[in-house]
Amino acid sequence: MELELPEGTLLALYTDGLVESRDDDIDVGLDRLGVALARTGSSLEDLCSQVIEALPSQAPADDVTLLLARTQGLEPAQVASWELPNEPAAVSIARQAAVHQLSEWGLEYLVGTVELIVSELVTNAIRYSGGPIFLQLIQHQVLTCEVSDSNTSHPRPRHPHSIDENGRGLFLVAQLSRRWGSRSATNGKVVWAEQDLRSKAVAV
Repeated sequence: MELELPEGTLLALYTDGLVESRDDDIDVGLDRLGVALARTGSSLEDLCSQVIEALPSQAPADDVTLLLARTQGLEPAQVASWELPNEPAAVSIARQAAVHQLSEWGLEYLVGTVELIVSELVTNAIRYSGGPIFLQLIQHQVLTCEVSDSNTSHPRPRHPHSIDENGRGLFLVAQLSRRWGSRSATNGKVVWAEQDLRSKAVAV
């Protein structure tokens, strides 16, 4: 199922232990959760605390897990995307595009690291997929580099021995990134890596 959510939508993922109890019907627990989550102006951390505080005083009969997320939109200027040919020349094209975009955003200090990450992710996409490859850079609270391809298999980092010539790409990506990972997409997968942005000094 796919749903288009407006900016600012609150998503709550939870286990049934949060809304079920020995004494109350599940509808009572759902109503209690809805009231707690309807409070506007609260941070996600505060909302989680308010939900837990609203639970009945007795210990829950099951494990309780709550994950909250709020949707946020991005301005077009915060996202740059390119379709790349599935051939070795795409690595150089991707590096040049990334360097140019980082310069446009004033993020030249990330060029060396992002060039290496882009090279490794695009090389893997060429090696293991047969369809088109897409590179996307997103500047938000962090800089995110995404490479998507048509292969549905998710990458697994290896720990190569000192004499191995291959298998170091994802290990390097993991070492150079704030976080990295992969997710399934409609026609394949997306491999992503994040870089921290320097705090912008505010003149007083």
